[in-house]
Amino acid sequence: MPKMISIICRYGTVCPFGFFISAQKVTEKITFAPEKNEIMSVENVLRARSNNQCELCKSTSNLTVYDVPPHPEQKEEDSILICEKCDLQLNKKEELDSKHWSCLNESMWSEVVPVQVVTWRMLNRLRDESWAADAIDQMFFDESTLVWAKATGDHENSSAVELHRDCNGNILHDGDNVVLTKTLDVKGSNLNAKLGTVVKGIKLVVDNVEQIEGKIEGQTIVILTKYLRKG
Repeated sequence: MPKMISIICRYGTVCPFGFFISAQKVTEKITFAPEKNEIMSVENVLRARSNNQCELCKSTSNLTVYDVPPHPEQKEEDSILICEKCDLQLNKKEELDSKHWSCLNESMWSEVVPVQVVTWRMLNRLRDESWAADAIDQMFFDESTLVWAKATGDHENSSAVELHRDCNGNILHDGDNVVLTKTLDVKGSNLNAKLGTVVKGIKLVVDNVEQIEGKIEGQTIVILTKYLRKG
């Protein structure tokens, strides 16, 4: 919180803060910005809370803040600190590794509410695993926490993850280079995307796993993943 300091300066005196007051008697209220070391970002708060560990699997590498949906703003009471692997699989950018998620058997006992919420959602994705189903039966929430846990509907999803794959089944990522396996005619353009053309730095189409965006001769086009292979 900013510090409020009241200073009374009489006529003809210089205040300790180095300015001269010409009024006979003035009361000045000066607001000081908090020192840098008084400001803690959400990430720093979460790092302190978690002892610099992923709050799900205890990994200490590549940690990032995960805002637990549907809360859009980054607040410590709505967020958790997670590692890259947990982040990718939570966001369905990587296939679920059930062995990795055995860590939920421990995180389910966390006293941190957003950790409980994410743990419950992931256990439900893995509910076909007997250990996950048993863990779900042992978790109990108050009404408001259960409403939050169910808010996204994620608990109704299966463990199956749809990913962008090339014609050989290889997983594609943003920034990958790919090679066309078929000559493509681009509608509304004279551009002819020939077999063997290399497309660098592709971008995945978020809502369609069968499409990517890439530049050919400086023009951005949408390409079906079945017509390309990872370069």
